[in-house]
Amino acid sequence: MPPTGLPFDDIRALFQIMPPASQECVDMVRARDAELVKPAGALGRLEEIVEWLAAWQGKSKPTIDRPLVAIFAANHGVVEQGVSKWPSAVTRQMMETFAAGGGAVNQICAAYDLGLKVFDLALDLPTADITRDAALDERAAAATFAFGMEAIAGGIDLLCVGEMGIGNTTVAAAINHALYGGKAADWVGRGAGVDDAGLARKIDAVERAVALHKAHLGDPLEVMRRLGGREICAIAGAIVAARIERVPVIIDGYVATAAAAILHAVDPCAIDHCMAGHRSGEAPHGEALARLGKAPLLDLGMRLGEGSGAAMAAGVVKAALACHRDMATFAQAKVG
Repeated sequence: MPPTGLPFDDIRALFQIMPPASQECVDMVRARDAELVKPAGALGRLEEIVEWLAAWQGKSKPTIDRPLVAIFAANHGVVEQGVSKWPSAVTRQMMETFAAGGGAVNQICAAYDLGLKVFDLALDLPTADITRDAALDERAAAATFAFGMEAIAGGIDLLCVGEMGIGNTTVAAAINHALYGGKAADWVGRGAGVDDAGLARKIDAVERAVALHKAHLGDPLEVMRRLGGREICAIAGAIVAARIERVPVIIDGYVATAAAAILHAVDPCAIDHCMAGHRSGEAPHGEALARLGKAPLLDLGMRLGEGSGAAMAAGVVKAALACHRDMATFAQAKVG
């Protein structure tokens, strides 16, 4: 893994060493699938999921022995603009809730036997208010990207990326507005439940932030550091490291998708190893996924963040693999 302080030029170099999918492993999965005691294609997307695992793990017999849900937590200076119903202190309070096992994601991880790690990204040092300055300087953004790369160490074979951070749906909206254009209102949702006045403040903040940084937004990594936050940088780093280590990734909701969008803007192939876990209840998320060409696995109206939608999707992925691995073949079942 690269050292902390990775400069943007070195981040770009990582895109040149990303391994491709293994078609040979996909073909072997399909050959076994044809022998399983079911009609061809009868398990629908479950069959595609196993092919995806095989392609990106580079294994003809994919595994989910060490799945990890990684939550990256950060605070944002843009909260000063009144864009959230909640104060920044709630980010740390939720971190403490996760540590005590009281979050929704804790219960989902327990139900599906998923590992869970929560990363405190300098919560006592919010990023700069993006309506007034760049969120981070290049050194800090690159260092946080590198931290995200290191966060997946330990031999995991499936990664779910999520976040916690008051104000970060505003940041995600700003990233999408910068990358895809349109009106700021197209990309702003109610987040954790702002009222109409709060929604208007969010839209205004996104408009002002993108206008302030407009001259620099042709570079996706500048979008990341100017409009993003520490969790955006860390998630992007984790996704890149997972690709290099041949670990498939499940992306959570609107904020995690914004981090993936940064990588996609650098190189559309950079997130081929990623699956959209769900379509968030945050209104613009569906359009963001469409821009990335990702069909969500689940659509449950969830908008909690904290990796919860990705963790739910991981349960489906585990079930898909169990079917492929443990179903009888026609020969074993003496059917047909």
